[in-house]
Amino acid sequence: MNSAGTGRLLNVVDVEATCRPGSPPPGAVGEIIEIGLTVVNLSSAERVARHRILVRPARSEISDFCTELTGLTQDEVDGGLPFGEACRLLAAEHASGARPWASWGDYDRHQFARQCGATRTPYPFGRRHTNAKAVFTEAHGLRKRPGMAQALGRAGLPLEGRHHRGEDDAWNIAALVLHLAGRGAWPGE
Repeated sequence: MNSAGTGRLLNVVDVEATCRPGSPPPGAVGEIIEIGLTVVNLSSAERVARHRILVRPARSEISDFCTELTGLTQDEVDGGLPFGEACRLLAAEHASGARPWASWGDYDRHQFARQCGATRTPYPFGRRHTNAKAVFTEAHGLRKRPGMAQALGRAGLPLEGRHHRGEDDAWNIAALVLHLAGRGAWPGE
């Protein structure tokens, strides 16, 4: 692997949040519980770093549905960082304010904006966000925007790890970013 300090770097982010079927109980909200981040070096066309930040929810709990979907348990996230600290870590250790970033769709960006607003936490990212799902859809001439797993299949790439685990999904989305860059379809390529 190349050093993460060289080349044109991009943070690929995927979050998992508390979830349940139906409406949440009164007072509960969807909160980020895992931040997966893969650093992509667009110059060398490789994934150069992989990170996972567990986040302790303050206003909700992990439902059985959420554990089944993500594999994350209440005990596991109870050992995570408070949300504000996780955002500071993104900025301090992953240059999230300065480095462009991408996610699969706009959910992750909107979830950060909502949760930062609700907790009065400074938004940890800069303005240069790319919706990788929209880029993939356009590059492949699709009518409907595919889910990440569908897109991997269409691109002939394997699904690595567990789907709906932030760290693994960020790693897989990063593979799709490199696929798009290899086709000359990634913005700025």
